[in-house]
Amino acid sequence: MTGSDPTSARESESPTAASSARSDTDRTQPTDSSRSQSSPSSPSSAVPTPVHVHVNRNQPDTLTAETTALETNDSFVLELHGHAAPAHVHCRLDDTLARVATLDSPNYYIEADSITPIPISISADSLQEPIRGKLEILTGYGSESVTITVTVSPTPPDVDIDESLSSSPQADAGDATASTTADRSSIARLRAELGLEPATFAVLALGALALILAMTTAASIGGPVATFGVGVVVVGVIVALFLLVT
Repeated sequence: MTGSDPTSARESESPTAASSARSDTDRTQPTDSSRSQSSPSSPSSAVPTPVHVHVNRNQPDTLTAETTALETNDSFVLELHGHAAPAHVHCRLDDTLARVATLDSPNYYIEADSITPIPISISADSLQEPIRGKLEILTGYGSESVTITVTVSPTPPDVDIDESLSSSPQADAGDATASTTADRSSIARLRAELGLEPATFAVLALGALALILAMTTAASIGGPVATFGVGVVVVGVIVALFLLVT
């Protein structure tokens, strides 16, 4: 009985094993597209940063605030982080902060290993200048407390934009050009309806202007000389029209 060569067996099996290993690696390794799709997208709008307070983190009836001061002109959230044991927590606003801020409820039961969000509504529309008040958090029937100083700034005023400022000089020039074109078209239609040549129409216009000036002068000066002048102007206009027509 002929024995098989171990070296030949290993050589014949190695390509298959390598191919299988590569296929397993391809199946387990994520592609770039899957990584890009699973990456979280950044938020499109800014969200107010919560104020974090830890309850019973090191020992019972303790409170630890991550910050003791806040400046805002909008509503924010107080987050109470429960740790080792549940606790009753009381929140209150001083008189200054209560002018612009409200709490849904002053009392909260904080479960262990949980986060309780407490929204605090701010209305700063009526403020003319910043105000500074205090938000107090208490536990252990008042034996432990932390205070957060809250500065509320006035809401920025809305800016009204004058619509006349938004019109461009090019638009104004275009309107003026359109108005001039319309006036010329009206004069051309009137001349065509009367059947007058441009020269005749010009003499009529000048004659009407001369008559108006002469009558105005005669009315202001008076006397026979002014009346005679008006007559001369009228005769001159009639003669000019006669010569143009004939």
